[in-house]
Amino acid sequence: MKTLTSALTFIILFSLAMPAWSQNAPKKMEYNDPGFKKIVQVALVVKDIEASNKMWAELLGMPVPKISTTRPGHEVNEFYRGKPSEGQVKLTFFNLGQVVIELLQPVSEGTSWKEWLDTNGEGVQHLGFQVVDQDKTTEALEKAGYPVFHKGKYDSLDGTYIYHDTKDALGVIIETLHSDPKK
Repeated sequence: MKTLTSALTFIILFSLAMPAWSQNAPKKMEYNDPGFKKIVQVALVVKDIEASNKMWAELLGMPVPKISTTRPGHEVNEFYRGKPSEGQVKLTFFNLGQVVIELLQPVSEGTSWKEWLDTNGEGVQHLGFQVVDQDKTTEALEKAGYPVFHKGKYDSLDGTYIYHDTKDALGVIIETLHSDPKK
């Protein structure tokens, strides 16, 4: 399984990011968070999460995971393009060890997920990295020209996700994830 995960990570990065890198080289980062050494999530936006969930489960030889719908945006401090959002998404996760495949089906307007589906159709939307210092990482990404455009708290309210606008430069959105310290 570890080999499959490593191969999947390499293939996704190479096939998605290389064409963009050849045209728009990534900008130099002033701070490189240790969390960027390992992709923890590959997220695909889909039109029909029930059908996609079954297909991925069959392909991976895994049980079909539970699908849930996120809480309304005001409950998780969600912002999209600088404004509060009530956006929601149906989601499910396939845990492959180092990497989780996340399937996302937008159920409302005002999210990067809906924008991605409307603009690009189904496919890989973002790569997620569990960062050590989200504030420093966010600042460094913004200084490098990759602004925040979607963010919020986990539904469990014990962590934060931040999406940076890296699609034109990297071919995919970068998401930083940060879990709050255990109390």
